[in-house]
Amino acid sequence: MAPITRGHTDREYEEQLESLRVRLLKMAGLIEQMIVDSVRATLEANKDLARETIERDHQVNRLEVESDELCLLILAKRQPLASDLRFVTLSLKMVTDLERIGDLAVNICERAIDLPDAPQPWPWEKVERMSRAVRAMIHDAIQAFVDRDVELAQTVHKRDDEVDELYWDIFREVLEVMRKQPNMMHEGIHVQSIAKFLERMGDHGTNLAEQVVFMIKGKDIRHMGRPPTT
Repeated sequence: MAPITRGHTDREYEEQLESLRVRLLKMAGLIEQMIVDSVRATLEANKDLARETIERDHQVNRLEVESDELCLLILAKRQPLASDLRFVTLSLKMVTDLERIGDLAVNICERAIDLPDAPQPWPWEKVERMSRAVRAMIHDAIQAFVDRDVELAQTVHKRDDEVDELYWDIFREVLEVMRKQPNMMHEGIHVQSIAKFLERMGDHGTNLAEQVVFMIKGKDIRHMGRPPTT
């Protein structure tokens, strides 16, 4: 993997930038696994796994604090310019998005703990598909960050539509089950909440991709719809 910046004569500065990059990647890896485990805990009614995943969020929070402190140190002491400045300031935003994704995984685990163990008539296959799509978005956004790959970041931005469509499919199917079986209302609200948490993860994945585009090209594509392909 190529380093984010090249050509600095100050070795300590290089090491600080690389340390920040490593923390971001470690945080992203933890987040990806939390997404997998939170949905697995839900589908398998594995409450122990749900609790373990909730505990793992402490590591994510610690990395967020460490990354924020390092960003502020670099800004105060190094006064970075151009691409380095974009990298550091956007890192502050990226760790916030990653931390919020971790919180959403915790929310899913809390619903998994509350749901009954018995099989339920919910669209779990679509929930699983949605979680895979969200995880792929986050993975590719971080890979685009590592590789400085604008095209990959732009595909992440576009893929949020698939996540939104799955969310509304799940919402409608759960609503229909609750209409036919009012006694399932409590569980149905939890399932809808899980789908909504995944949809919000997709939004954060889109934010990450937009930040990568800005870091590389200096172009802000937020609130502009789909980015151009060139």
